[in-house]
Amino acid sequence: MTAVFDATDRDGVCRLARPDTRWLSTGHAGGEHRAPVAYNCTVPEGWTRTDLDAYVAERLDSAGFEARGPTLLTGVDQRHARRARLGPVEAVATAGVSNPASLPVDGAARTDGGHHAGTVNVVVGTTRSLAPGALPNLLTVAAEAKAATLLELVGVPGTTTDAVVAACDPEGDPARFSGSATAVGGATRACVRDAVAASLRSRHPDGEYVAESGVVTDERATVSRLPTSDG
Repeated sequence: MTAVFDATDRDGVCRLARPDTRWLSTGHAGGEHRAPVAYNCTVPEGWTRTDLDAYVAERLDSAGFEARGPTLLTGVDQRHARRARLGPVEAVATAGVSNPASLPVDGAARTDGGHHAGTVNVVVGTTRSLAPGALPNLLTVAAEAKAATLLELVGVPGTTTDAVVAACDPEGDPARFSGSATAVGGATRACVRDAVAASLRSRHPDGEYVAESGVVTDERATVSRLPTSDG
């Protein structure tokens, strides 16, 4: 089965290449891009740089990558990156959960779960050409799948630094929708689940996940009905 992305790992930087691709990123310098590449870059332990544009440029130049595109940053070593392909979709993930972001619904925060770097990064792409609203929706589907997988395996929906990139081929067969019930959306859910789970297993084959830091959002908002014309 032909991969969606041509992947190259060099000096802690993973390049995911596909010519003339539409990307939508929630990471550094995110938003919409039209580029031939995206990157997932491992930062060293104790990393404190805040000049991210300069840092990313330095790392890409050092790795010998000339093309620019959306770039995610992670503390997870790229040897733990895993890719999953199903139908017209591929996902590539690096997963570390030392800084969980818990969101208890019933008042009980679940933080069970070795010491490992935080951040779950997911890049998902399809060979289909997605309609304008379908690419953002694909990102949403990928984020939901990541959260569901982490809840099942670790007990939290994410970390404080997670990021997702969604991509599509503008020259592919058109797809108007990308929701969970569509071929693209369903394949995305499966690919993200399996790539994230495999990355976690690579780092922690014993299944032990210990939180080093993180947040628990246990404040409660005020809830009310919306006003209606009937008062």
